[in-house]
Amino acid sequence: MEEYITLKKKNVLKFGIRDENNDPIKDEKGDYIYLEFDTEDIELPLRLNQCEAEHRKNLEYLKMQSIIIDKKNDKTGKYLLTSNQEQKIKLIKEFYTREMKALDLFLGQGGCKKLLNGRKPYWNMFDDFVGEDGILNPILPKLKCSLDGIANQVKNKYSSSNQEKVLK
Repeated sequence: MEEYITLKKKNVLKFGIRDENNDPIKDEKGDYIYLEFDTEDIELPLRLNQCEAEHRKNLEYLKMQSIIIDKKNDKTGKYLLTSNQEQKIKLIKEFYTREMKALDLFLGQGGCKKLLNGRKPYWNMFDDFVGEDGILNPILPKLKCSLDGIANQVKNKYSSSNQEKVLK
C-alpha cells in the first residue's frame, strides 16, 4: 500500500470572475473560473512590475515597427488591403500576443484568457485590467496587505532583541 501526504494550499486568495451581467463565469465542466494568487509568493510584486515594464516595451516595439512599415513603399495587396496595411494588422496581432504574455506574468498562466472570457484581445486590454481604473485594482490592496504580512512574519521570526535588527 502506498502512503500519501496531502498538500494544503494555505494563504491563497481566489477571486471569482463575473461577466458583464454580473453572473459568475464557469468553464466547460461547470466549474467556476477564478484568479488565484499565493499570498506568500514574495515575487508577486516583482512580477507586477515586470508586467508593466513589458507593457511599455510592447508599446515601444509597436511604435518602432509601425514607423518601419510606414517608411516602406506600399503596394497593392492580394485583396482589399495594401501590403503595408496587412503588415500593420499582423503587427497589432503580434502586439496583442505580447500583451497577453505580459499580463500572464502577473495573473498566472492563462489568467489573461480568463479575464477575456472568450473575447479576442483588444487595444485597451492592458489598461482595462491593470490600468488606473482597471478591474484588478480592487484586489491589489489585498495582495499588498498579504505581502506586508509576510515581511512582518520574516522580521519577527529572524529578529531578536539581542541582535541588531537587520530587516527594517
